[in-house]
Amino acid sequence: MRTFPSAHVEYALGPQGPWAVVTPPPGPVTAVVLLLHGGQVTSTEPTAPNRLAVRRMNPFATALSRRYAEQGLAVWRLRYRVRGWNGNGASALDDVARALVEVQDRPTPVPTVLVGHSLGGRAALRSAGDPAVRGVAALAPWLPPGEPTEQLAGRRVLVAHGVHDMTTSPGASRFYTESVRGVAETAVFTHVPLDIHPMLRFRAWNRIVTDFTGAALGLD
Repeated sequence: MRTFPSAHVEYALGPQGPWAVVTPPPGPVTAVVLLLHGGQVTSTEPTAPNRLAVRRMNPFATALSRRYAEQGLAVWRLRYRVRGWNGNGASALDDVARALVEVQDRPTPVPTVLVGHSLGGRAALRSAGDPAVRGVAALAPWLPPGEPTEQLAGRRVLVAHGVHDMTTSPGASRFYTESVRGVAETAVFTHVPLDIHPMLRFRAWNRIVTDFTGAALGLD
């Protein structure tokens, strides 16, 4: 089992990535939340750590650790190898799968929540079939028509979208949420008033994510 002693260092999960910053709890790990940043529809450009899409997940890491570290929550922030989805999303989905393997590299598997923004929201929903995943929070997700839903069976699903988002579609998010009701354990759509794609009302988004994560993992 690998250890990640510093919350301020990126660790390579493979020879050429992906990478993760891990914020461990003060005691034993009882649960994990994996944060997945956004990206581009098409790009093979390497994902730099200072990209705004990557840094946008940092406030969630801080809020989640502050609220649940004492209950044993470890917070993982993933950085993909490349910025783009690139057709079938193979690279991003492989990166998430690699991170989930690392997350569960421990004597006893721990329940996990996936939180993703934009492209990361799509990747989170697609990756929910991993047996450790208890819930998915998709924030302003990019959801083209025809996205699969069967992997969400028995999971808790939250989809949140800013009402003035012009980059990804709030309507598509609502439609997708409705389509997974009856498949997922729970499926909730919530809108964030007066906000756009970059999630500028960060306090509202932090509250949505921390409340959902705590409920899905039984930490509250």
